[in-house]
Amino acid sequence: MNKLPALYPLKFVPILKEKVWGGTKLSSFLGKVGKNKNKYIGESWEISDLENGTSVVGNGLFKDQSLPSLISKFKSEIVGGKVYNQFGDTFPLLFKFIDAREDLSVQVHPGDLLAKKRHNSFGKTEMWYIVDTEKDARLILGFNKEIDEKSYLKKLSEGNIIEILHSEKVKKGDTFFIAPGTVHAIGAGVLLAEIQQTSDITYRIYDWDRPDINGKMRDLHTDLAKDAIIYKEVEAKVQYQDSDNEIIPLKRLQYFETNKLNIAQDFNRDLTEINSFVVYMCTEGEAVIETKTASEHIKKGETILIPACFSSIKIKSTSVTLLETYIP
Repeated sequence: MNKLPALYPLKFVPILKEKVWGGTKLSSFLGKVGKNKNKYIGESWEISDLENGTSVVGNGLFKDQSLPSLISKFKSEIVGGKVYNQFGDTFPLLFKFIDAREDLSVQVHPGDLLAKKRHNSFGKTEMWYIVDTEKDARLILGFNKEIDEKSYLKKLSEGNIIEILHSEKVKKGDTFFIAPGTVHAIGAGVLLAEIQQTSDITYRIYDWDRPDINGKMRDLHTDLAKDAIIYKEVEAKVQYQDSDNEIIPLKRLQYFETNKLNIAQDFNRDLTEINSFVVYMCTEGEAVIETKTASEHIKKGETILIPACFSSIKIKSTSVTLLETYIP
């Protein structure tokens, strides 16, 4: 049996998605360069295993190989034993950067049970980390008071849905957990990192009466959405204390755990207890990530996957902010 080549820190080619609400910051601020140079790019899918966007390796020996093909070859060595037993050759998370030049549609995502029943898919649990904002940028997060389905549908039919939604001003570094059932929208002027389950199921509730990039009105999903919505106020903001050179927990979920690292000097990260791949999204600065056998540079706007076979890494930097995510 032929021995497989050794794994190393993996970068993937960003999958850039043109959106009617997208902007130019993914290029100008985060350095994303693609074929769609003069178009409004709303999303950069950093690591994805969805049919309409499957990640391909961009560095090293496995360049141009797809993420699913690597998982099928390396199995637990790349994703971790527990993760492989649960998900097989499917990569369970989706990592994105999102740039909103205009408000996104008001939407809601189903949880696992509803998504499985209706779409044979994972649900969509997600979190956001604000990378940058323009003045007075906001998010829509749930309702501004508890409401029932009948009252909600009345407001929606009258075109007054915004009256009953909670709007929150945001700044760089703010973090939010978007549980399934939370009505939400990213507001104009927000650039953020998104970590979510591998799912592309979105129920669009309200789209600002705006045509898409082809001049057509996008479908709304009123009937599908009404059974998925939590009709209460939600506390979406994640509270945390910033500090340097230590692990700052942001969110602990069954689907993923995410930490923040502000590194101001070389930092040894022990991964022995983590039986999972680890993904780093860089939101500020730059660093070199070293394993025993390889090293890879990462800078603002880039994402890197550390295979599960590595028990430790060294992060070499004098100034970098990283979001660290793995499966618990």
